[in-house]
Amino acid sequence: MVTLTGAGGVGKTRLALEFAKGLPGRNGRVDLVELDSLQDGALLAQSVAAALAVGEGAGRTGVDVLVRAIGDASRLLILDNCEHLAEQCARLIAVLLGRCPRLRILATSREALRVPGEIVFKVGELPLPPADAGEDPIALLRSDAVRLFVERASSCAPGFTLHRGNGRAVAEICSRLDGLTLAIELAARRVGTLPLNDILAGLDDQLSLLTDGSRIGPPRHSGLAAAIDWSHRLLDPAEQAVFRRLAVLVGGFDTAAAQAVCAGDGIAPRQTLRVLCALEAKSLIARVPGDAQPTRFRQLGAIRVYAMQRLHASGELHTTRQRATEWLIALADRVSDEVFADQAGGPLTVERDNLAAALAWTVGSDGSSHLRLALELARVHFEQEQPSAARSLLSGLLQEADGRAFGGAVLALAARVACQQADLAHALCLGEQAVDMERTRARPAGLANALDARAAARLCRGEFGAAVADLRECLDIVAALGKPHDTAWCTHHLAWALLQAGRELEADLLMSRCLPVLREHAPWSRVAAALHTAGAVRLALGRLESAEALFTEVLRIVPEASFHALYPIEGLALVAAESGDLQRALRLYEATAQARRGLDTEPEAPWRRQVEQTATRARTRLSAAARDAAVSGGHRLRGDRLVAYALRKRGGGHRTATDAVQLVDDQSTLTAREFMVAELVADGLTNRHIADRLGLSIRTVATHLDKVRDKLGVRSRTQIALWVAARAMDGRTSLR
Repeated sequence: MVTLTGAGGVGKTRLALEFAKGLPGRNGRVDLVELDSLQDGALLAQSVAAALAVGEGAGRTGVDVLVRAIGDASRLLILDNCEHLAEQCARLIAVLLGRCPRLRILATSREALRVPGEIVFKVGELPLPPADAGEDPIALLRSDAVRLFVERASSCAPGFTLHRGNGRAVAEICSRLDGLTLAIELAARRVGTLPLNDILAGLDDQLSLLTDGSRIGPPRHSGLAAAIDWSHRLLDPAEQAVFRRLAVLVGGFDTAAAQAVCAGDGIAPRQTLRVLCALEAKSLIARVPGDAQPTRFRQLGAIRVYAMQRLHASGELHTTRQRATEWLIALADRVSDEVFADQAGGPLTVERDNLAAALAWTVGSDGSSHLRLALELARVHFEQEQPSAARSLLSGLLQEADGRAFGGAVLALAARVACQQADLAHALCLGEQAVDMERTRARPAGLANALDARAAARLCRGEFGAAVADLRECLDIVAALGKPHDTAWCTHHLAWALLQAGRELEADLLMSRCLPVLREHAPWSRVAAALHTAGAVRLALGRLESAEALFTEVLRIVPEASFHALYPIEGLALVAAESGDLQRALRLYEATAQARRGLDTEPEAPWRRQVEQTATRARTRLSAAARDAAVSGGHRLRGDRLVAYALRKRGGGHRTATDAVQLVDDQSTLTAREFMVAELVADGLTNRHIADRLGLSIRTVATHLDKVRDKLGVRSRTQIALWVAARAMDGRTSLR
């Protein structure tokens, strides 16, 4: 374990990320866990698990989940911003290092965590120019601090260069800022707006505010405080208002969230986008990396602390928090007409940290808002396979007298969570209570949801006939509500129950009705689940080619590294076994079993039994040599290589640029438009930027990218970029 320590803004996080990028060969997995928005140390293990996309398994929660998921794999875990949870982080790290022999941890904190075996590396300020450098640009540019200032200044003010006329001022600015990375970047952003001498004067004017007049504060903190405070003072009143109000959005935000929370009291909604752009240009907010749509932003931790102080001082804290609460509830209301809201995967999924923050500040205030936030946060935890956190919230709701205002919704969700935890007796009890409560209310949608939850519990218990009866009643109710999407989803659930009950033909008929609707309108998670059910039904009917096509379709739409990808691979293993290729079947099974052990996740009992019985049959019928080859081969299949093998593509493993080219058959060609999209991906453009460049919609760009991935046999944007680079090097660009 190594801990990078140093002042806020010194560059600990950036150094950690650059270190990870430069690891020789990039052996093993690297995971980044950002802790600056986590306030409750009791949820540390769950937050780390969520960041690692690790769901809780039956009987295992908290640290045990992480230990099981990491196991003896080679892995680097970066824990960023530990200082406010130092004690909890130290305890968690000590357990993980003691039980995961090949785990390495790189932590960033403003103080050492004092874990046995910890190596502390103090990240110092950037080297400043020597006193005798004078105005000589060559001598000054030997200083890292000066080079950073010049680089950032030239990006904001094209044409800015270091010369004898401004060298002394630049050196003085860097010195006054103590070589702190963030402070230098903030100051450099002002170049082009203010002369260098005015920047210097601004810093001088702020020095008295660095530590509230104290003369004993650490000098390195002074530079950061001066830069942030001075940068804030350069904002116009609208920018200042938005800047401080954004502090309540600890989990990040998009433009719609910023508008909902910041507009009012002198800020018109139409101003928000302009102000966000200005704040980003001045490095007071940052884009969240990735291709998320819409684009998300966040305030860096140190800046958000300062913004929160300004919000307190302005007297707007209560009003701003109230706006944030109303915005979150409005997001929840978007899916309030969904019959099966627990499975909707709505807009609150990405707002987990903001939900948790709002839940904390509404304690003891508006009871209805607090309870609603608790229910929505529990739903997010359920969707992210964090049942212990969901159960804790739901237990509190069930004890609240006002919780009955939600009817059977809390009980139904609690039943689903109990199923996740394999607490099947309690799950059925909760499901029955939900149905009984909803039968006393004149709310058909609530009754349908409760019936679906009770059916889920009965399916887990193997009570297939009772589950079919519940889902038939559920479908009758939903169909009468005139909700095609919910009707299709319920039909899919009934088809799955019928399959388990041995009624494949009826299940197939139902899937032919609901699958087109879900394909057209549902989110990918529901489409993947329905395609899996359709594939399982076709498999049971002996229609192997159709089953293989459906499982393959699932594998093409689920996200990379998602546990959802394991279901279609298991389905393809079953197809292989029924087709007589027992070695391929066993190889796929061993690969998915290994992946499931790593993720600590298990499929539903009926599916698990079917897959395990097939694997047992393959082991029994194969020769010892063939069996051993399949098992060892399966253990070597991971990640992209497993997906490529399941899709019957050549290659696999960690792909280099050469590998990416070799995966493409010489006859495979891209259209001119597809190749343009691939080139722009290689240039680092997001889907939105590509759409703007080519005059296309974002959806059309995504479609082109899907075709590029299929034709090239690759899964990620990095692999597309490698392919483009390799084609450029050998001049084999081939267009159709």
